Amino acid sequence: MDTTSPAPVIATWQVVPGPDGLPLRCWWARPADRPARAALLVLPEVFGLNGWVRGVAERLAAAGYAALAMPIFARTAPDLDVGYDEAGLTEGRRHRDAVTATTFLADAEHALAWLQQQPGLAGPVGCIGFCFGGHLALLAATLPAVAACVDCYGARVSSFRPGGGPPTLDLLPEVAGHLLCLTGEADPLMPLEERQAISEALARDGAARPQLQRTHLQLAGACHGFLCEARADFHPEAAAQGWAALLEFFARHL
Repeated sequence: MDTTSPAPVIATWQVVPGPDGLPLRCWWARPADRPARAALLVLPEVFGLNGWVRGVAERLAAAGYAALAMPIFARTAPDLDVGYDEAGLTEGRRHRDAVTATTFLADAEHALAWLQQQPGLAGPVGCIGFCFGGHLALLAATLPAVAACVDCYGARVSSFRPGGGPPTLDLLPEVAGHLLCLTGEADPLMPLEERQAISEALARDGAARPQLQRTHLQLAGACHGFLCEARADFHPEAAAQGWAALLEFFARHL
């Protein structure tokens, strides 16, 4: 487990140039009093760059990382920030359905390039995403800059790819970095069949490439969104286990 003392944090809005001049209005958090140990790209839930995901970036910055939370709906709702209610979920899912793997990867490539251009951050980058952002994190992990990726309850990776095509999980052989998947055993959006498919795919790929970490951590009693304190499904014990696992994962691989 990472025992580094929390660092004071600087956090601000940062516009990052995207493809064809598309502005990516990001939340940029980094340690205030020391060099960052590495850079992380943070991909939000369908609720946008709301207070919780901005807080995640700041928590990662307090652990010593430079964290850029990127909007995943830059083309249709660049400033989306909605609550965890039915109206917020409906609005977020409406924009989710307009995302394609191609457009997302173009945005992510620009955000990763911007990160690597920042002083002291020229090396490999980590990526972490939650909910639909977790699904997108698995897509981002196929990009060469990503050395370590954490997919937190990214639903439908075994049955769907944004914009169409074979399931995102089929891209696992293209992931050249390390991968950690966190899911809840009681998640209704990730039933047993999906979780088994993830475990089996990671096991196959890990056997073929044993030099890469391929871990699926399933948390007992946890539902969807168990890491998020703002959600009804927040599970304190599972969240503590998940945070410890992801910080240890990034400390080992970045």
